[in-house]
Amino acid sequence: MLTAPPASAHAPNLPSSQPAADYTLDSGAAPLDHLGIIALNGPDAASFIHNQLTNDFLLLDAQHARLAAFCSAKGRMQASFIGLHGQSEQLLLVCSRDLLAATLKRLSMFVLRAKVKLHDASSEYALWGLMGSACITLPDSAPWTAAQMDGALVIGLYPAQQIRRQLWIGAANSTPAHAPLGCAADWALGEVLSGIATISAPVFEAFVPQMLNFESVGGVNFKKGCYPGQEVVARSQFRGTLKRRAYILRTVDAWPQGADPILAVGQEVFSAIDAEQACGTVVQTAYAPDGRLLCIASLQTQAADSGDLHAGKAGGPALEILPLPYPLLEDI
Repeated sequence: MLTAPPASAHAPNLPSSQPAADYTLDSGAAPLDHLGIIALNGPDAASFIHNQLTNDFLLLDAQHARLAAFCSAKGRMQASFIGLHGQSEQLLLVCSRDLLAATLKRLSMFVLRAKVKLHDASSEYALWGLMGSACITLPDSAPWTAAQMDGALVIGLYPAQQIRRQLWIGAANSTPAHAPLGCAADWALGEVLSGIATISAPVFEAFVPQMLNFESVGGVNFKKGCYPGQEVVARSQFRGTLKRRAYILRTVDAWPQGADPILAVGQEVFSAIDAEQACGTVVQTAYAPDGRLLCIASLQTQAADSGDLHAGKAGGPALEILPLPYPLLEDI
């Protein structure tokens, strides 16, 4: 499990001396009980959700999925989704389960006269994560490719450590019969190493999409029409350099399992630049097999460039930055 694959070809904004992540993930299928599904049914499903989220759903076909965010009027992310076509005139939105009920209520407020009905469909489906050799061969290897395979929906995700990853959506209580059960800890680690965070309750309305690199991984379409927060999101992109980005962080030292977590979701990150004010926020965490903790954190780029980062407080456990596995879209 602790082999050393080649470092990513992309380490945007980071010097070549930055350490590489040295983990290989086991193949298998892991249950994703922390996720749920909102279903939209009706002839206006695509047009309705197109007007609410950061991505284009009018042009979405059955061979692709969409990463997208639901934002407040101030452009702050209230939820993130992987959206795809389900049955006829149906769209499915996969999101963090702890935000599902509140998000469903907010979205429902905008339905008005649209011919669409929304409901919590989590009990109707089983969600699994596939990794490595457990992944299914899809028509296209690109992220966000979708296909129906043996009665299940399969979506290609961004890889982690060059290991393939997929989201598998089947009928309630079903399992991917072709795949051995994998380790949930490996899936969590792969999520962090993929560099793509899922918004959960502790970081509700904490970020605009670019603070989590959503514009670089297909989560924002700047050519589509209006949606809540669209002006703020566009202004963040087109007027000056972005001052916050998502980074993958790792504790320099091992941290005993069972001890108080030092990288909890929503926890602050500090830099030697300013010992009084936090420079970032933890968004998603995982425990590595070498005993170190990893996370995706949204940081001030100036603090990230300094390289002197600490968890929880100035002088807290030291953190190092790992390369992102994807290139960042250049600021415009």
